[in-house]
Amino acid sequence: MPTKRLPNSANLDHLKHQAKDLLRDFRHGRMSAFQRLREFHPLFASVSDDSMQKQTCALSDAQLSIAREYGYASWTRLKAVIAERHHEQLALSHNDRLPNGPFKQALDFMDAGDEARLSAHLARHADLVHERAFFEGGNYFQNPTLLEFLPQNPTRNGIMPENALAIAKILLEAGAKHNQTALNETLMLAASGRVCREAGLQTALLQLLCEHGADPAAGMQSALAHEEFAAVRTLISRGAPLDLATAATLDERDALKQMLPEASEPDLQLALSLAASAGRAEVVQILLSSGAEPNRYNPPGGHSHCTPLHSAVANNRLETVVVLVEGGADLNMTDIHHSATALDWALHLKHQEIATYLGALD
Repeated sequence: MPTKRLPNSANLDHLKHQAKDLLRDFRHGRMSAFQRLREFHPLFASVSDDSMQKQTCALSDAQLSIAREYGYASWTRLKAVIAERHHEQLALSHNDRLPNGPFKQALDFMDAGDEARLSAHLARHADLVHERAFFEGGNYFQNPTLLEFLPQNPTRNGIMPENALAIAKILLEAGAKHNQTALNETLMLAASGRVCREAGLQTALLQLLCEHGADPAAGMQSALAHEEFAAVRTLISRGAPLDLATAATLDERDALKQMLPEASEPDLQLALSLAASAGRAEVVQILLSSGAEPNRYNPPGGHSHCTPLHSAVANNRLETVVVLVEGGADLNMTDIHHSATALDWALHLKHQEIATYLGALD
């Protein structure tokens, strides 16, 4: 689930009220509260909606979830950020949030595609390739190494140097190839990133990272969720498994049907969320017939702030919307961030055909 961004006007009293509201919604059995706790509180991560009602949730649990929902590690840290107004830095680019020093200088050389200066700089600072930046206020890209900056995901200046592969090789040979976590994270960022694809570098970068030890499976779910299907097929060619979610999203129906008898409930729900987003109407129908539930929030990795119906509306998939509605999708369920129904989304996005269809059912 994307984190919320703290507004400049954020204050502690307002955040305390948010935590109390979350606790109240949990005690009233609201699925949106269950989803938020599942996403942001580690103790609730694997708890199903049905089991959630048997759990105990204290105000401190709600406060931790609120803090993590805004991209901060703890309620204590969130209070300090508000007191010191550090959250105002979120308006700055990631580059500008870095302190001046060797790390930022290396990033400048990378962005400029300056191979000679980067190589010399890394030679002078032997451990720099292993260092990590520290960013708060987001749910990914919180502790990136230099290598992880390369795919421009999140977007920093919207372009990659033409010699980005050469830059990647310099970083890898300087030691980045020995950091499995950074390799896998960079793979995920490249596989799901628009800038990398638009620069024509996505496939080659994915191949290079896999050649240096990145796990191709690490980028699959994010690539599927962002419909980077060329990246998905590249990762499969490098050994990533064709699981249920992948088969559903790519409309690989024969493989899907073979896997369905052994599919778990979480696997079914993830497959449904991704297939709905991709507009695989017939696959969605198969999944619903196999027990997938249209009235649960999408699981983590599948746009978990909304339902399969919202996902289909967001991408203007009218046929899939019809299948979900006929399969029992609740038109009154709201997303978590805006408390908006699927019809609200269709109207806001100006998806007129879907809005007309849903409006006639209201």
